[in-house]
Amino acid sequence: MQFRSLLAGSAMLALLAGCAAGPTEQSDTQAEQISQATYQGTLPCRNCDGIDLDVTMVGEEQAPLEERTFELEATYRNHPQSPPDENYAGNWEVLTGTPSNPNATVYELTPNGEGQTYYFLRIDEQTLELIDPERRRFQNGEGLRLQRR
Repeated sequence: MQFRSLLAGSAMLALLAGCAAGPTEQSDTQAEQISQATYQGTLPCRNCDGIDLDVTMVGEEQAPLEERTFELEATYRNHPQSPPDENYAGNWEVLTGTPSNPNATVYELTPNGEGQTYYFLRIDEQTLELIDPERRRFQNGEGLRLQRR
């Protein structure tokens, strides 16, 4: 199972099961300057012990889009089908606002070529949280967080 399919399926399942979070609060902070930042975490997985995710973002928020790049690596832990690691690269965009917080900072990571676009809410300078394409948080958002390394 491809990582993007797993994420899309997980997001759809969470929405259908009523697990999408309602409004949540986030402190109003200024946009972070990124020159290079790596975030790591383990996402839940239905068929394995978790998906180790590493995201490296390069570039400044005010730089032109082509100068803001990312690499995303996903590794499945003890998956019965032993899928290969997934690697994506592309560009990232800074978006402002979520349904519950118009001042929130959201990073949109768009892979080159085929692949799913990922959305991460900046919780604070050290933490990103995977959110859905409508920029809504999931109730189990703590399990979808990546920490800056």
